[in-house]
Amino acid sequence: MGEHAESSSSAASSEEETKVSRRAPVDWRGASGRAASALASIVRWVGLIFAALLVIHVIFTVGSANPDNGIVSFVKSWADGLALGFSDLFTPSDEKLRVLVNYGIAAIFWLVVSGILAKVIRRVGGGA
Repeated sequence: MGEHAESSSSAASSEEETKVSRRAPVDWRGASGRAASALASIVRWVGLIFAALLVIHVIFTVGSANPDNGIVSFVKSWADGLALGFSDLFTPSDEKLRVLVNYGIAAIFWLVVSGILAKVIRRVGGGA
């Protein structure tokens, strides 16, 4: 009878150890959805920052900002690279109008492309 009591208490302690050492199941589908959602958010923010740099360049140009200023030259160097092929799409005679139209189109391009990419990433990744 003593043996029976020992074996049942040993079985109970082994069950407790098993319950404690088990890990919760991982929801891989949910994790991939969250990762895709995070990546889509990053893509969207990068597109927004690119568009903002282009818009700031337009504001500096239309407002006749000092081209020798460090901030203005920094924004212009980034905007020239981000404009892709849009920087000389239209060539009106007025320099300010040229920058406004071409860099404005480039800013809209970045917003649209980043939005589409973010949506595709969310759909492919299983995010909502």
